[in-house]
Amino acid sequence: MPNPLFDSLFGIHAGKTTPFLRLLDGHTVTHQAFLEKAARTANFLTGLGLTAGDRVAVQVQKSPEALALYAACAQAGLVFLPLNTAYTVEELTYFIDNSGASLVVCDSKSEADLKPVADSLGARLETLNADGSGSLSTGASGMEPHFATVERSGDDLAAFLYTSGTTGRSKGAMLTQNNLLSNAQTLVREWRFSNADVLLHALPIFHTHGLFVATNVILAAGGSMIFMPKFDVDEIIAHMPEATSMMGVPTFYTRLLDDPRFTKDLTAHMRLFVSGSAPLLAETHIQFEERTGHRILERYGMTETNMNTSNPYDGERRAGTVGFPLPGVELKITDPESGASLPQGDVGQIEVRGPNVFTGYWQMPEKTAAELRGDGFFITGDLGRIDDDGYVHIVGRNKDLIISGGYNIYPKEIELVLDDQPGVLESAVIGVPHPDFGETVLGVIVPEKNTSPDLDAMHDAVKASLARFKHPRKLILLDELPRNTMGKVQKNVLRDAYKDMFAPA
Repeated sequence: MPNPLFDSLFGIHAGKTTPFLRLLDGHTVTHQAFLEKAARTANFLTGLGLTAGDRVAVQVQKSPEALALYAACAQAGLVFLPLNTAYTVEELTYFIDNSGASLVVCDSKSEADLKPVADSLGARLETLNADGSGSLSTGASGMEPHFATVERSGDDLAAFLYTSGTTGRSKGAMLTQNNLLSNAQTLVREWRFSNADVLLHALPIFHTHGLFVATNVILAAGGSMIFMPKFDVDEIIAHMPEATSMMGVPTFYTRLLDDPRFTKDLTAHMRLFVSGSAPLLAETHIQFEERTGHRILERYGMTETNMNTSNPYDGERRAGTVGFPLPGVELKITDPESGASLPQGDVGQIEVRGPNVFTGYWQMPEKTAAELRGDGFFITGDLGRIDDDGYVHIVGRNKDLIISGGYNIYPKEIELVLDDQPGVLESAVIGVPHPDFGETVLGVIVPEKNTSPDLDAMHDAVKASLARFKHPRKLILLDELPRNTMGKVQKNVLRDAYKDMFAPA
């Protein structure tokens, strides 16, 4: 029995001396050199006593060695568990304990804090630093550059990804080899990637976007990546002439647009810009196309599913939408109460089914049963609609739905009006407790630089466009919206900050 994930993403490049990773210091790592690094690491991991199915929890900075650790886990049949570098010791303790990790890999700076945690939970601890040093690299360096790939089936687990946990304890989404591989191969076809592609990679690799989309797609296509530790406008602009494609979050694109060096000439040779992980403002779409002549391709994915939909490579990339379901992915809009499918155009919860959809939450059968139907459809928690042309629109999260005086209010509808007002960069609409209506609408406005938006005019614009029950009771100005590491607005933070605004005196 083969190992589908490793064979199809990594093993196919055996003997290739073409670049895989292009580093900022001018060095390159060939596909073969990367495979040898992964094999040495796999030998070290199995030498520690790890066997197929064991979990490896990893909280390290982005580096070629960190990526090789992912490849080594795939080759040895281990379950890779990447963790956000911002997580605290308390959060990490939960992940290590819940996953039953046999090995924890962390930065040397975290070793003293995490060693007692790992010891108490029966896990081994190794270190790996941003410069490639650490006990993991030291141990791997003495190993053979060849490893007998462990046999696995497509249904075997390849990775855990923990959800953000904004509404309770984080859940470990179990992703199989087929989940990851099928999605990568689909995206290669849909986005026309080939071995000639050079991807600007400035995303973190503890997240679906940077690891299972960007990296896996380039591996499946046989291309190469300009591998950046983090997003840096100067570095992106300096290296864009060497690239053909880029994947990013909306913040990447707004920051590039703020730089006068980002011009049509600079991007003339680029083939594709992809955006995800958070909604892209329609204004950013327009500004980007006016500046560069390129239209950003926006898509929609989740921790539990990887990518579900995409705007077309050929055809209209429609601003404000996430395109069409990917081949093999079924998407429907259903009533949140009954689960019944809704007519086209109606707003409801988004459900998806396909080879990309995870198998459930680790050791949480009740959560799995509540969100993953027996027929394979996953209840995403997102609200959306499908327009007359088949494009999918994301309206918001189910938990962001505002119920005021018995009326359902979708924040996105109000945000679109607010975002369209003079001097407004972006907005966020939330529901906060109200003594009479249960909840009421609050609008948070981020003004454009050096502007002072007219809040009274905004109220008038909303009144002219929307029914009275949708009108924000108050508008608040903020310098910026709270976001997570992937650029998503954290509405839970806003709700918590303003929860007492209308409390009785």
